[in-house]
Amino acid sequence: MKETILSLTPQYWEDYELIDTGGFEKLERFGSFILSRPEPQAIWDKSLSSDEWNSMAHAIFAKEKNNPEKGQWIEQKKIPHNWQIKYNNQDQVKLILNLAMTSFKHIGLFPEQAVNWDYISDTIKKLPVKNPKVLNLFAYTGAASVAAKAAGADVTHLDSVKQVVTWSKHNMESSNLNDIRWIVDDAMKFIKREVRRGNKYHGIILDPPAYGRGPDGEKWILEEQINEMLKLCAELLEPEHHFLILNMYSLSFSSIIAANLVNSNFKEVNNAEHGELYLVDRFAKKLPLGIFFRFRKIK
Repeated sequence: MKETILSLTPQYWEDYELIDTGGFEKLERFGSFILSRPEPQAIWDKSLSSDEWNSMAHAIFAKEKNNPEKGQWIEQKKIPHNWQIKYNNQDQVKLILNLAMTSFKHIGLFPEQAVNWDYISDTIKKLPVKNPKVLNLFAYTGAASVAAKAAGADVTHLDSVKQVVTWSKHNMESSNLNDIRWIVDDAMKFIKREVRRGNKYHGIILDPPAYGRGPDGEKWILEEQINEMLKLCAELLEPEHHFLILNMYSLSFSSIIAANLVNSNFKEVNNAEHGELYLVDRFAKKLPLGIFFRFRKIK
């Protein structure tokens, strides 16, 4: 049977642009500010010179020698530590970015995930259910939670880090929304309790890291635990009207692996799609930024 593996990139960004990639780095514009930071998948050459990168960048992430994720932001031009950008889809989601919150290269936004925000919004608006219940696991700073809430869902947002849950609240408020349910907990422990309680959700969003820690030091290793987590999610998903999105950023994982995981754990998988998410720089170089599998049953 012939199967299409999709490659998807966002359509509605105006406040974000991938300017250039290469040399294990990426140069990006977030609103009015340009940042340079590490990108392990950009193994090709830059299109612009290093001098051009340096002259354009408001801030550069200087990584530690032994850990490409950790380091510090070096400001070259005046830049606020907090600023807001907007995603120009029909819901006009607004998000707050922050350079000072952590010692990591992340600033509170994964722009390629806008593809999934569109899917979430479209699906929720088509579900024949008023205020469908949506669970966002490993929810980080909550862009997907905000997108689901803006579309009319009753959202439960879970992350193990209290600091980023607080950040998520600010994102909700900046989009003039309210009443998201906030949970600071270990994702596996929480969904096991939800299964025991007999709770159900119309939508489940998972964007697990390769490695992580729960609030009490619980260890998360993607390849060892994602199969069990999907088994539990299959028990939590409403059987009649539902959707699920699984997104993973791991250099060793393909979307075919995601497809196998989902298909082996869910009895019914309707309207399935899987593939890669990517962004395109000014020089038409495509930067892959994770794989996804998603399905939905609307009618």
